Amino acid sequence: MKHDLSVIVLKGNVLLPNNELKIDLNINEDIIESAKLFDSSMVFVVTDKELLEETLDINTLSNIGTIAKIEKSIELPNGFIRTTLKGISRACVINYSKVDELEAVVKEKKDLRVSNEEIVINKIRKELNEYISLPDVSNSFFEDIKDIKSLSIFTDIVASNIISDTKRLMTYLSEFDPLVRSKMILEDIYQTKDIYQVEQNLDIKLKKKLDDNQKEFLLREKIKLIKQELGDISIMESDLEELKMRLNELNAPLKIKDRISREIRRYSMIPASSPEVSIERNYIEVMLSLPWNNVTIDNDNLQDVRSKLDSTHDGLEKVKSRIIEYLGVKKVTNKLQGPILCLVGPPGVGKTTLAFSIADAMHRKFAKISVGGINDEAEIIGHRKTYLGATTGRIINQIKKCGSSNPVFLIDEIDKMTSNYKGDPASVMLEVLDQNQNKYFKDNYIEEEYDLSRVMFILTANYIDDIPEALRDRLEIVNLSGYTEYEKLDIARNYLIPKICKNHGLNPNSLVISDTTILKIIRNYTKEAGVRELERKISSIVRKIITNMSDKKIDKNKITVTKKMIDDYLGNIEFDMLPIKHNEVGVVNALFYTNFGGDVLPIEVSSFKGCGNITLTGSLGSVIKESAVVALDYIKSNYELFDIDYNNIMEHDIHIHIPNGAIPKDGPSAGDAITVALISLFKNKKINNNIAFTGEISLKGHILPIGGLKEKSIGALRAGIKTIYLPKSNMNDLIELPHEVKEKIEFVFVSDFKEIYERVLL
Repeated sequence: MKHDLSVIVLKGNVLLPNNELKIDLNINEDIIESAKLFDSSMVFVVTDKELLEETLDINTLSNIGTIAKIEKSIELPNGFIRTTLKGISRACVINYSKVDELEAVVKEKKDLRVSNEEIVINKIRKELNEYISLPDVSNSFFEDIKDIKSLSIFTDIVASNIISDTKRLMTYLSEFDPLVRSKMILEDIYQTKDIYQVEQNLDIKLKKKLDDNQKEFLLREKIKLIKQELGDISIMESDLEELKMRLNELNAPLKIKDRISREIRRYSMIPASSPEVSIERNYIEVMLSLPWNNVTIDNDNLQDVRSKLDSTHDGLEKVKSRIIEYLGVKKVTNKLQGPILCLVGPPGVGKTTLAFSIADAMHRKFAKISVGGINDEAEIIGHRKTYLGATTGRIINQIKKCGSSNPVFLIDEIDKMTSNYKGDPASVMLEVLDQNQNKYFKDNYIEEEYDLSRVMFILTANYIDDIPEALRDRLEIVNLSGYTEYEKLDIARNYLIPKICKNHGLNPNSLVISDTTILKIIRNYTKEAGVRELERKISSIVRKIITNMSDKKIDKNKITVTKKMIDDYLGNIEFDMLPIKHNEVGVVNALFYTNFGGDVLPIEVSSFKGCGNITLTGSLGSVIKESAVVALDYIKSNYELFDIDYNNIMEHDIHIHIPNGAIPKDGPSAGDAITVALISLFKNKKINNNIAFTGEISLKGHILPIGGLKEKSIGALRAGIKTIYLPKSNMNDLIELPHEVKEKIEFVFVSDFKEIYERVLL
C-alpha cells in the first residue's frame, strides 16, 4: 500500500517498528498539525546517513524508513513540541518531494512469514538470559517481551534495546525477514559476550600487575618512612631514585636503557666504602647525559641558508654549494648521512669561522675539537672505564656537551696530528670519519655503539700532503685558496670593519676609510693568504682612534682615516712588493706553496774556487735538494747548448741559498728556477726581477707539472710579479684562477727548458 506522508528526519538515531521514540520538534514546523489533519496522525520517519552535515540533502536520506503514528504531542515552554512516535511498519521510499515541508511517497512492506517462530524466540530468550547478566547491560525491556509470540515484533523490540550503533540499526531496519534479523541479534549478543570475556581477562591481568606494583610501592614507601623515622635513610637511596627517574625520561634505544638499568642495579649493590662506587656512578652519569636520539631539525629553506652563509663569508663558492646540495637532497630523501668535508687552505681564509656559520645557517648545534699535537688515540676514543681517572674521548665528550646527535662537528688542524710510540690517533680517526663505519662508533669508556652517521663533520687543514693517505681517502676535499688584494678589500669593507667597530663600541657609519687606504694596509703591512693579520691591523687603528676620541683630538661623529694616519698608527712600512729589488745575476724568483699559502721566494746562487761541489742552505727539504742536483747535472750535460765553459763549472764550488731559513721549504716545483739561476750565474746574465718560475725539471730538460697553482699565482700577484713561467701541462688549471690574477699576470706555458732559455737567457 502506498502513502503520501510528511517526513521526520532523524540524526544519529533509528526508529524501528513496534518501538516508541520521543523527540522534540520546532513549534514552528507544521508536520504535527498536517499529520493529524490529513494523514490520521501518521508520519514517515527516516534516518539521515550524513551525521555531520547541518543542511538537509534529500540524496543522503535512507530509502528505507518506518511508518509511525504520533501518539502524544506536548508544547514545551522553550518553543518545542515533545512528540512520542510509535513505529508501525517498514516502508520503502518511492520518491521525496519538498514544497513547504518534506514529504515522501512510500510503500509499506510487510515482514516475511516464518515457521516455528516459537523455537527461534526461545533460543533468543535463552541467550538474552546470559546477556542481561553482563555488567552495564540494561534488563528493563525483558519484561516487555515476556509474552510476545510474534517473531517480527520480538526481534524489533530486542534489537532496539541491545543495538546502539546507528549503521547497524539501519542495516537491521532494511531487513524484511524476521529469521535473518534473529541471526543478526544472536551475532550481536555473541560478539558482546566475546568482547566482555576478552576485557575481563585483560582486567584480571592488569589488576594482578597493578596489585603487584602497588604492593611493591607500598612496601618501599613503608621502608622509606621507617628509615626516615629512624633517621637511617641514605644518600645512596635518594640518588638511586633520581637515576631511575632520569632513565625513564631518557630518549635512547632499548638496548642502551637496558644497559643503564643493569648498571644502576649494580651500583645499588656496591658497598659505599668500595672505590668502585665513584667509577660506576660516573659511568651512569655519562650514559644518562648523552643525547642518544636527540636531534635538531635542519633548516630546509635553502635560500635562507645561502643568505646566512653569504652574510658571514665572501666567496668560498665550493663549500657553500656543497652544503646547499646536501640540504637539498636530504629534504627529498630525509635519510642522507652527514657529509665529511675537509677544508684545506692557508691560515686566515675563514675555515674555522665558516664551520660556525654553517651550523648557524642549518640550525644545528656546534661542536669543536682541535687535534693538533695529539699523539694518544685514547684522546679520541676514550679510556677503559676501569682505569683511574678514565673519561670519554673528545668526540663523545663534545657531543654530550652540545646535547645533540646531529651537530656540525669541527675537527681542527687534522694535518697536525702526530704519531709516535704513545699511539697513532690518525688510525683511530678512520672509524670516526668513515661513513660506512661511524654508525657503529664505539668509545672505549661507554662500551656501547654510538651513531655518528647523522653528524656533519667538517675538518680543517693547512697542507693536504700532511694528512695520512688512508684518512685523506675518506674525506671530501674542498680547497680554499688565499685571497687577492681586491678580495681582501671587499672582505675588509663588508665584514671586518663593521665587526671591528661593533666589538669596539664604534658606529661603523662614522668611520670613513677609503679603498686606497685599505689597499695601503694590505700591501705594506700584511703579507698573508688570509685576512687575520689585516684584521689585527685595522683593529689597532680603531683602538688608537678611540683613544684619541677620549682625549678629544678627533670628532667622534665623523672619523676619516687618511694614509698619514696609517703611517702614524702602524709605523714604518713592513713589506715591499717585490722580494728582489733589482735585476741581478744568479738571483731568480721561485714560487712556493707553504702552509701559509703561495709565496715568492728568491733563489740565490754564487760560486767560488773549488772542485765542483754543491752546497744548499735555507731549511730545504729533500725534494728541493734533489731538484738542485738534477738542475746542475742537466746543465753539465748540455753545457755546449747553453754556451757555458765546462771547466768553469768543475773548477768552482756552487752555493745555492733560499732566504728565510727559518721557514721549511720543500716540494717538486723549484727545478726550473734553480736551473735559470745557475745558468744566469755561469753566463753572467741578469734576470728580470718581476719574473717568477715554477715547475720541476727532469734530467732531459722536460718541465713537469706542479700543484697549488692558484695559491702560487695569488702569492705572485701579492708580490708584484708580472710574468710566470709554468709547465704546459698545467694550462687547464688556469680556469680556477681569479679574474684579477689572469688580468694582471702573463702566464707563459713551457714543456721544455730550452723554451725558457730562449726567452730569458739568450
